[in-house]
Amino acid sequence: MSSARSRARRLALQALYEWQMSGTAVGEINSRFLASPESNKADRVYFSELLLGVVNHLTDLDAQITPVLSRPLDEVDMVEKAVLRLSAYELQHRLDIPYKVVINEGVELAKTFGADKGHRFVNGILDKLAVKLRKVETGSA
Repeated sequence: MSSARSRARRLALQALYEWQMSGTAVGEINSRFLASPESNKADRVYFSELLLGVVNHLTDLDAQITPVLSRPLDEVDMVEKAVLRLSAYELQHRLDIPYKVVINEGVELAKTFGADKGHRFVNGILDKLAVKLRKVETGSA
């Protein structure tokens, strides 16, 4: 994950994780991450879109994710939950990004930050979400 967008996703995942765990105001988290040296090589605009987009559409994103889960959302690991929310946002709101890219990026984030074999869980859920949210693109229409 070396592109500016991949770096933005990585930072957005970290910011979402912090938001989920601490309940700190998302604007404060956004500002702090944008001021950090790690954001220099990231697509900062995309980072903010992802972070704020997930938080602003949280209810709808969770409603999309929940039916394809095999357990309640509140039992999903916090890192995996953040990856699923981030990827669901991209699947639903960023139709310019191919669904395979969204899935691949989500799986890579889960491999890097998630629990052992958590990426397999994320991959399975994102595959189901892609069929649900990108029917034409996946050929399931």
